[in-house]
Amino acid sequence: MTPDSTQPDATAPEPVTDETEYLRALVDDVQYVFFDFDGPICRLFAGHSARKVAEEQVRWLEERGLHGLLAAGVRGEADPYVVLAAVDERHPESDLVADLEARLTHEEQKAVLSAWPTAYADALIRTWWATGARLAITTNNSPGPVASYLSDRGLIDCFTPHIYGRTQNLHLLKPDPYCVNRALLAMGADPARTVMIGDAASDYLAARAAGVRFLGYARNERKLRVLQEAGAEWTVSSLAPLLHMLAGGAR
Repeated sequence: MTPDSTQPDATAPEPVTDETEYLRALVDDVQYVFFDFDGPICRLFAGHSARKVAEEQVRWLEERGLHGLLAAGVRGEADPYVVLAAVDERHPESDLVADLEARLTHEEQKAVLSAWPTAYADALIRTWWATGARLAITTNNSPGPVASYLSDRGLIDCFTPHIYGRTQNLHLLKPDPYCVNRALLAMGADPARTVMIGDAASDYLAARAAGVRFLGYARNERKLRVLQEAGAEWTVSSLAPLLHMLAGGAR
């Protein structure tokens, strides 16, 4: 796993910008912070191609004579989660779906070894935790690989036991708010004092359905466009301003 060499000095003076005030208005009274995993915390498939994982899923189905389960467009899909969802839609809660989900979990676990930390994410998590905020993971990834990554980065204590990931009930993946609501209930969290950080439209929709605030992390223009089209109003292209704002307030 590659270390995050871009972490700033948390003791550096806080830049005073309009963005700082924008973020302060969103999170200043927040007590609970829910992170999506793949995106805001790391790029899980940075070194283990998601496209190849999706292609392998399709090949596995075809070898079993099950290619008819996938529409033509899905067969060329670069996202393994879309392939899994397409099969689940045709055969929900079947042994076939369970096997395919287990294979995806195995690929996620392999991907942990080459996952790329999102710039400033480690320091942001530690800073927020140090200020007394309670943190949770609310993700469509399997919880096992998530816990492995967080352990490798020395972050697991910031979240344990609140890691809410994919279950066998795939219809409850985001944009369904199930994982967000699980975190709210388990932590006794007030939705009005909770923010979720995610990078996908499904994250925003799940947060909205659960009644929690949402901050979109858009590392490129495509991500930004998708979030804005979904309705997300609060977005950042880097976690650095949020970290500087929190670090300044902690002093």
